[in-house]
Amino acid sequence: MNTDTVGSASRTLEDALDLWSGDGGPFSPALLAGLDTASAFPADACRALDQVGLADHYVPVRHGGKLDSFPEVVALMRSVARRDLTVAIAHGKTFLGAVSVWVAGAPETAEWLGRQIGEGAAVCWGLTERGHGSDVLAGELTGVRGAEGWRLDGEKWLINNATRSRVACVLARTSPDGGARGFTLFLVDKRQLPADRYRHQDKIRTLGIRGADISGLSLHGAVVPPTAVVGEPGQGGEIVLKALQLTRTACAALSLGAADHALALARRFVLERTLYGRPLADLPLVRDTLARAATRLFLAEAVTAVATRAIHVIPQEMSVVSAVCKAYVPTLVDELITQVGELLGARGYLTEVFEHGAFAKLERDHRIVPIFDGTTAVNRQALIAQFVRLGRSYGKADRAAAQRLADLVSTKLPEFAPERLRLAPPAGCTLTQAVPELLRQVRGLYKDDEGLTSVLDEFQAVCADVHAAAAAHRPQRGMPGTDSFWLAERFEWCFAGAVCLMLLTHLPGDRPQLLLRACLELVVENLVPSQPGRHETFTAVAPYVLDTTDPPTLFGRDQETTLW
Repeated sequence: MNTDTVGSASRTLEDALDLWSGDGGPFSPALLAGLDTASAFPADACRALDQVGLADHYVPVRHGGKLDSFPEVVALMRSVARRDLTVAIAHGKTFLGAVSVWVAGAPETAEWLGRQIGEGAAVCWGLTERGHGSDVLAGELTGVRGAEGWRLDGEKWLINNATRSRVACVLARTSPDGGARGFTLFLVDKRQLPADRYRHQDKIRTLGIRGADISGLSLHGAVVPPTAVVGEPGQGGEIVLKALQLTRTACAALSLGAADHALALARRFVLERTLYGRPLADLPLVRDTLARAATRLFLAEAVTAVATRAIHVIPQEMSVVSAVCKAYVPTLVDELITQVGELLGARGYLTEVFEHGAFAKLERDHRIVPIFDGTTAVNRQALIAQFVRLGRSYGKADRAAAQRLADLVSTKLPEFAPERLRLAPPAGCTLTQAVPELLRQVRGLYKDDEGLTSVLDEFQAVCADVHAAAAAHRPQRGMPGTDSFWLAERFEWCFAGAVCLMLLTHLPGDRPQLLLRACLELVVENLVPSQPGRHETFTAVAPYVLDTTDPPTLFGRDQETTLW
């Protein structure tokens, strides 16, 4: 990865977004609020992103685009989401819709799709159907092989950009019995279909992202050529599961952007609003609440940074890492939004008094993120299925694991190798395997800090208990029990704690060390409710939110490119 290029791309987009956010610009808060009220698609904003070349970063370099780093995609999508989630979701869907093609690895198909995206084509991902929810392998849209290619019949429903897309990546049942090898992915170019062979369904009214094109697509005897097959016939299920490992991780960008926006609104409000003759920001309770909310952002940022780098470094473990990232980060940001909403009070719900109702909009918009690409429950179920391997490998890190950890935080990333993605990790999760060794290293670095030592002791004990319970887990038929989902949630917190430990050993400087220690205290507070984070820790965090006009970040503006 060329970090100079990544930094340049982020700065270019940030400068453009700042310009467009002025009065009359396509990202003007007043304009976007009006579009939301009218449930109108943000066409001008998406067009502006096309003109600045954002879509080129959705296409890997090897296929003619500019994507050589998944952290770059997350950083760019986060910048857009920081201004407006509806726009980020509407435009970023092309990345999600195309990922299956990058995973499948067929050069000719990938290069064709890369050209289409470069020319401005939107791509949608037709996975879900009415009545089947997240169970994509229950889909009824069929693909039947014929003399001229494949005939597609059926409906895809609740699809982002189903109507506005030029190309649809559609999962079809190609074996009557279905099953793991009974589905195939097809690239459907609507321009090549007769008008009577497909139909766009009406836009569906939604609570949030009101302006997004959430609709459906019906195919009726739509014949596509053999070259439309993504991968090989029967590989659709496997390709989708691997592609989801990438898209679930990328969805964290939406949550980070929403968190940035929420904290910016809260900061502005508590600095401007007065109570008892002084700014709200001077009140200890307000400062503590804002600091705890910001710590949730720092923790979500740390997990996302490591998860997106893991795509390059340990792709074979992404079935675990992506499930944690998708279940954990949006949940953490939902909690942050709730905390910020308590600070804003009525102004968080009024649409014409404070910032054009931006907070109420982002709160509604963000509710869809935990549902995208597998709900929180679906991702925790994916973790539950891997409990035994994860539990039994705890503390068994070898020399190779130590090198993988070092690579996760080194500046240069290896090229993404989709062929290394696996449906299950061969040897567990490197991060949690290394917890005992990471604890030893952090204790050595901070041996004189009694407060941190206590936090480390608590984390060590609870992390060992969580993994022992995972190792003892016995799979059962049907939906796992409530206790299994509770254990999956606790595993996510252990993973987040492991991220904090690893970064404490690698990131120099007082700023990241202070913020990571606050993150670790938040982890222990959630794993061990009898051990709340120390008030003085969060008191020290507050200035990093209040004393800057930049969005708060764990890594600092001068260090962003080291992990992003």
